[in-house]
Amino acid sequence: MAVNDNGSPMETKKDVEAEGAKYGLGVRHLQTFLLFLALTVAYAQRVNLSVAVVAMTDGEINSNFPEYHWPEKTKSLLLSSFFWGYVVTQVPSGQLARKFGGKITLFTGLAICSVLNLLTPLCALWGGWEVVSALRVMEGLCQGVVFPSVHTLISAWIPPNERPVLGTCAYAGSQFGTIVMLATSGLLAASPAGWPSIFYISGGVGCLWSVVYFIWGASTPADYKSISVEERKLIKMAQATEAVSEQPNEKMHTPWLSFFTSPPFLALIAAHSANNWGFWTLLTEIPSYMKNVLNKDIKSNALLSALPYFAMFCMCFILSAIAMQLNKRNCISTLTSRKLFNTIGLWVPMLALIGLGYVGSDQSNLAVILLTVTVGFNASCYLGQQINHIDLSPNFAGILMGITNCASCIMSIFGPLLVGFIVTDEHDVEQWRIVFFIAAIIYLVGNGLFIIFGRANVQKWNDPPAKPRRNSTPQVESQH
Repeated sequence: MAVNDNGSPMETKKDVEAEGAKYGLGVRHLQTFLLFLALTVAYAQRVNLSVAVVAMTDGEINSNFPEYHWPEKTKSLLLSSFFWGYVVTQVPSGQLARKFGGKITLFTGLAICSVLNLLTPLCALWGGWEVVSALRVMEGLCQGVVFPSVHTLISAWIPPNERPVLGTCAYAGSQFGTIVMLATSGLLAASPAGWPSIFYISGGVGCLWSVVYFIWGASTPADYKSISVEERKLIKMAQATEAVSEQPNEKMHTPWLSFFTSPPFLALIAAHSANNWGFWTLLTEIPSYMKNVLNKDIKSNALLSALPYFAMFCMCFILSAIAMQLNKRNCISTLTSRKLFNTIGLWVPMLALIGLGYVGSDQSNLAVILLTVTVGFNASCYLGQQINHIDLSPNFAGILMGITNCASCIMSIFGPLLVGFIVTDEHDVEQWRIVFFIAAIIYLVGNGLFIIFGRANVQKWNDPPAKPRRNSTPQVESQH
C-alpha cells in the first residue's frame, strides 16, 4: 500500500477494487436496484400512450370502451407533448438534486407522475385530446427530474470502477419498462379491462414504487443509517481518486459559462441529442409503423414493438461486460472506449435505418430484424455519451445531464412532430423512408462531432473557483 507525504497509508485504486470484491453486495447495490425500478416505472409511463393511442383511435380493438377520432397529426402532437414539459425541468432539477439530494427530487417527480397516469382515461373522456395533451405536459414536467436525479445518485453511491456495470444495470430499467409496457399494452387493450387499464396499471405500479423508495431510498451513503462502516469507507475511498470538491454544495459556484464554451461538453450535447432524435422517433412511432405498414394486429404489434427494446435490454449487459474486460486488460484508453461504444451505438443503427428505408411492406420479417438491430445496438451509447457526463465533471454530473437532456429533449419533441408532417399517408412506405433517412443523417453528424471533440478526462472547470482544501476524507456529498 502506498503512503502519503506524512507517512500515513494511502489506499490506491487496486486497494479500493480489492475491498470492493471483499465486501461484495451492499447497500449501493440496493440503491442501484431501486434506480432500476425507478427507470422501469418512468419509461413504462412515458411509452404507455404509444400503444394505447392505437387502441383509443380504433374501436374495433375493443368496442366496449370510448373511441376517439384523432388524425395522425393530433396523435403525433399527443406523443410529443410529454417532452414540452420534460424539457423545462431538466436544468432546474439538476440544481435541485444537487442541493436537496437526488432522493427527494426523484421520489417527488415519479410519485406525482404516477397519480397523473391514473387520471388519464378520465381526462380523455371529459376533455378530449386537448386535456390529455395538457396532462402529458404535466407528466413531462414531473419526469424531467429523473435523469439528473439518477445521475446525481449514481455519482454519490457508485464507486468509479463499478460505474460501467452498476450504472448500466440502473439504466437498463428504462429498457425493461419499455419492454413490459409495449409487450402488455396490446393484450391489456384487447382485454375486458380495455385501454384504460394501461394507464391504471402503470400508474398504480408507480405509486407502489414511490412507497418502497420513500422507505429504503437515500441520497448519499451518509443518509443511510444501516450501511456498514466498511461499505461507506469503500465508497469514500474510491471516490477520493476523483477531483471532488470539499466545499458545501450551496457554496460551490456552478461554472455555467465554462460549460457552454467547452468543446468536449458541446460535443456531448450533440451526441446526446442525436441519440434522442432516433430513439424517441422510433419509440413513439414503431407501433403505428407496425400496424399501418407491416400490417400487424394490435396484439402482435405490441409484442413485436417490444422486441427491439428486449434486444437493447440484453445488449446493455453484453456490452458492459465487454467494456469491463477491455478495461481490466488495459486494451484501450477510457477516451477510446467512450468513442468506440458511442460509434457502435449510433452508426450501426444508422446503417440499419438506411436499410429499413428500402424494405417493402411485404418484407415484414426483415423490417422487424432491422428495427431490432437499430434499437438493440443503441444500448452501446450508455457506455459512450451517457457515462461521459461523470468523466468530464464528477462534481456537476447531474447538472450536465440536465443540460444535455434538455437539449436532446428538443429533438425528442420535433422528431414525432416531423413524422406527423411527413407521414400524411400512414401506409406509404416512401414517406416512412424519409423519416428513417433523417434519423440516419442525424446519427451520422452527432457521433461524428463526438469522435472529433469528445474527451474523457476531468475538465478544469470541475473544480470550483475557490481552491478547495484537501484531506484524506473527501466529502461524498459534494460529488453531486
